[in-house]
Amino acid sequence: MPDTPLDLLIVPTWVVPVEPAGVVLSGHALGIRGGLIAWLGPRHKAPPAHEVQELPGCLLSPGLINAHGHAAMTLFRGMADDLPLMNWLEKHIWPAEARWVDEAFVATGTQLAIAEQLKGGITCFSDMYFYPRVACEQVDRSGMRAQISAPILDFPIPGAATPEQALSQAVALFDAHRQHPRISIAFGPHAPYTVSDPHLEQVRMLAEQLQAPVQMHVHETAFEVEQAVAATAERPLARLARLGLLGPRFQAVHMTQVSDDDLHLLVAYNASVVHCPESNLKLASGFCPVENSGRPG
Repeated sequence: MPDTPLDLLIVPTWVVPVEPAGVVLSGHALGIRGGLIAWLGPRHKAPPAHEVQELPGCLLSPGLINAHGHAAMTLFRGMADDLPLMNWLEKHIWPAEARWVDEAFVATGTQLAIAEQLKGGITCFSDMYFYPRVACEQVDRSGMRAQISAPILDFPIPGAATPEQALSQAVALFDAHRQHPRISIAFGPHAPYTVSDPHLEQVRMLAEQLQAPVQMHVHETAFEVEQAVAATAERPLARLARLGLLGPRFQAVHMTQVSDDDLHLLVAYNASVVHCPESNLKLASGFCPVENSGRPG
C-alpha cells in the first residue's frame, strides 16, 4: 500500500519515538492509515495524506502507561488525606466503599478516570477495583487499552460475597475477554495480609491454567512486613514464593521495603515490580528503591 494516501499526517514540532531510545526528532511527521501508524519520517518526505494536522509547539510521543490504579476511586479523591495506609483503609476507605460502591459508582468513577488519563497522555492502564466487569465495559467504550485485575479478598467485597465468588467471576471475565483486542484480565489478590494461603493457592492454580497475570500489593509499608515477620517469621514476598505465586506473570505493586533476599527472589523468579511514587507519597508509605544508573538502555 505504499502508493495509497495516508488518512492523516500529524506534524508536531517534535516527535519522540519508542526506538531508538533517547532520541527527539524535529522536522518530522507521523502518518496514520487504517487506524495504525503507517509512516514516520522527515516532513519534506511525507507521502500524500487526506488530512494534515499541524501541531506547532507540540511534542508527539507514544501513549503513557499507568501500571497500577483503582480507577473508580477518583470519586473518593481528597477523602481522609494525610493518614497512614491502614488507618486510611480501615477507618475511612473500607467503610465508605461498603456504603457507596455499586455498579453505578464504578461506572461513573471509571469514566472520570479514563477521561483524566487520556487528557494526561495515558492510553493504557491497569486497574484493580470492585465490579471489574463494569470497568471492562467502560474501557471497551472508551477505546483505551487496559489490564483489569479482578480483586480477591478473604472477606466480602462489593460485587462478591465470598472469595470463591470473586475467583469465579475472574475466570468468567477472562473467558469473556480472551479475544478482546484491547482488554486483558488479571487476577488481583489484594495483598498478603488480606488473602489467606488457600485462596492464594487457588489464584496460583487458576493463573497457571489460564496463563493469566497476577497483580498484588506487596510490601507496601514497613508495618506490613514487620507484622508478617512477627506473626510467621516470614517476609510476605518469601511467602508468595513458597506458595508458587512468583514468576514472569506476577506484578508486585509498591515494594517500598526491599531487602537483599527480596531482590534475589524478584530476580530469580523474573517477577515485575510496579512503582507507585504518588500513592506512596500520599500515604507516607516509603519509596520503592529504584534508581537510574545513567547508562543507556
